[in-house]
Amino acid sequence: ARAGRSLRPRAWPGGARCAVALSFDADHETIPLRDSDESPMRISQGQYGARAAMPRIRSLLAREGVKATFFYPAVSALLHQDEVRGVAEEGHEIGIHSWIHERNTALPYEVERDLAFRAAETLEQVSGQRPVGMRTASWDFSLRTLDIIREMGLLYDSSLMADDDPYELNSGGTPTGIVELPPEWIRDDAVYFNMNRFGGLRPYTPPSGVAEVFLAEFEGAYAEGGLYLLTMHPHYIGHRSRMPVLEKVIAAAKAKGDCWFASHAEVAAWCKENAEAPAT
Repeated sequence: ARAGRSLRPRAWPGGARCAVALSFDADHETIPLRDSDESPMRISQGQYGARAAMPRIRSLLAREGVKATFFYPAVSALLHQDEVRGVAEEGHEIGIHSWIHERNTALPYEVERDLAFRAAETLEQVSGQRPVGMRTASWDFSLRTLDIIREMGLLYDSSLMADDDPYELNSGGTPTGIVELPPEWIRDDAVYFNMNRFGGLRPYTPPSGVAEVFLAEFEGAYAEGGLYLLTMHPHYIGHRSRMPVLEKVIAAAKAKGDCWFASHAEVAAWCKENAEAPAT
């Protein structure tokens, strides 16, 4: 999987200068479950995402009238079916985020493929929405992931980082038609807020510092007329001291008066149909 032609559009809908794509990786309890970690403490951290954080996030998005994309591991969706149905009913997109937050590069191809197809089917059954996009867990994209995405007939992926703006994925030098919506660790809350009790990982950056980085990235995207894609996790961003970071991002984008808030699927579809560069 390599970066192909740019899919940066000639213009954004309604004459908007910048597209704002907010996303939430709703991992909830899946990481300790994946690791067969029976620690009630670790599991409770994931439970916080569903129990306390998601109501805050959904309330904020409803209040602001903003669409977002929620990427669910299938096991997370099975554990919190009412939540997933509610998110879909509120007009947000449901995207694929693995089966149980597995590491694709550690799996045989057949297992990765089976889990991806099962995840898509499960999300459709739970949400009533057929997923059109994937974000691999931990952005762990294997040598066969693109083949699986193509076989699934997905519109887009959001795991690779070759650009700031959307681009087409190539396979062996051949265009695939798959839109890549590139994330970045810089625009991911986990980098700043994660905590490993038994390791050296500590959340050294205060929320004000994270807001500064996220807003600087937004201003850069706005200045260039490009895409601003932000990745968040309910069990990180959803705490009382951290929700204001998201609130500031939304307020800054709204204050510009010409930003298009859209789901990842909407951005991918628009870019595929309105790319600046001609098809090759």
